[in-house]
Amino acid sequence: MTVSEVAPNADLHPLLVGAQFMDAYRIELEGTVLAAREAAVAMFARSPRWIEALLALRNIMVAPFGLKTSGQESDQDEPSSRTMIGLFPVVSETPERLVAGFNDRHLDFRVIVEVKATVSGQQVTLTTLVLTHNRLGRVYLSTIMPFHRLIARTLLRQAAQAEG
Repeated sequence: MTVSEVAPNADLHPLLVGAQFMDAYRIELEGTVLAAREAAVAMFARSPRWIEALLALRNIMVAPFGLKTSGQESDQDEPSSRTMIGLFPVVSETPERLVAGFNDRHLDFRVIVEVKATVSGQQVTLTTLVLTHNRLGRVYLSTIMPFHRLIARTLLRQAAQAEG
C-alpha cells in the first residue's frame, strides 16, 4: 500500500491556532472500515523498534532542556485521567477524527487521524500541526523533520496492517 503526501486540510488549522508547520499523509485501504480511534491505536499504540530507539535517543537529548519525554504531562496539562493512545493524550475525538498531542515549552503539536469512506474502502489521513514558541522549538522541528516524514509513513502502513 502506498502512502502519499497530500495537501493538509485547511479546516484543521483551528485545532492549533498559529501553527507554522502543517503536513499530511494518506493511505487508501481497500475493503476496510476503521473508526479514527482504531486507526490511531494501530498507529500509535505500538511502534517499531527503530522508532522506539529514536524516541529513547530523543528523550535523552531533550531532558537537559527541560522538555517533556514520552508522554510526560506538565503542570499546564489537564489531570492524568486523560485518555492516552501510545504516548499521546487524546484532545478530542469523533468516529471520523481523533486529535491528540500536547503543549510543551518549545512547541505545541497536534496529530490528527481522519478516516473517510471511499467506494472501495477507506482513506486514513495523518496530519501534523506544530506551533513553535522559541528558537529551541524551531531547531527541534528542523532536526526531527526527516525522521517525522519517515515515521508518519510507517505509522500509516501500520494502520493498513490493522485493517479488517
